[in-house]
Amino acid sequence: MKIYFTKMHGLGNDFILIDSRDSSIENLSEFSKKICNRRYGIGADQVLLLYNSDAADFRMQIFNADGSEVEMCGNGIRCLAKYVWDRNLSDKNVLSVETLGGIVRPEKEGDMVKVDMGEPVFDPHNIPVDISVQGEYIIDYPLSVNDREFLITCVSMGNPHAVIFVDDLSDFDVTYYGPMIETHGLFPKRTNVEFIEIISPHEIQMKVWERGSGETLACGTGASAAAVASTIKGLAERTVTVRLQGGNLVIEWAFDNHVYMTGPAVEVFQGELNT
Repeated sequence: MKIYFTKMHGLGNDFILIDSRDSSIENLSEFSKKICNRRYGIGADQVLLLYNSDAADFRMQIFNADGSEVEMCGNGIRCLAKYVWDRNLSDKNVLSVETLGGIVRPEKEGDMVKVDMGEPVFDPHNIPVDISVQGEYIIDYPLSVNDREFLITCVSMGNPHAVIFVDDLSDFDVTYYGPMIETHGLFPKRTNVEFIEIISPHEIQMKVWERGSGETLACGTGASAAAVASTIKGLAERTVTVRLQGGNLVIEWAFDNHVYMTGPAVEVFQGELNT
């Protein structure tokens, strides 16, 4: 069986996109682990699968490099939208895409793609985080991990995020602390972890440990969560540039309570697999 794929990336967060509207792949979990392997497969952070949808223009299914399925991916949905437009699969400037995190709407913004990421979720049960807090938000909740205590601010952008503010991001050991926080017992579905340094009210720097993929060069939902967390803590304005290792995203938490993410999407190459 031949499987045709397109390799894409958003700020270095890379994907194997497969148009599955007319075909199906058995055991997507094992398949994703195999082809995401950077030595024995194609290599990617995630697999994106494009389907038809009864509820939206298209449906996107997402599998991490470890084979786990996830609700939403901000960089991934920009790449999927570019794939759709480049192949004239839709003439709409604004698409509706069904995901496990809800229906998401990417739109053309010049050479970039702007995505309505929806409204941030703060309720612990719906993030989910296995704690009870007083008030509306989980802000600076103490979390002990091995040799130190972190203050976490939690939000869902269709998937769970724990945002941590640090004084100096340049030498912070993301690969040491990231996996311990991801799998901490507070998070029943694990969590993405964003480590943030505030540069100014309009600019923040971020490194990310993605649930199921490890440290990546960028994370769109993570950048959105980081911007929201920075705003509710009074450290940033409602529109910020998030500087990631792979490049920049512009995040706006608008007054309609929706978060809008704007950034690039790039096609790298096409190929086929014999399975």
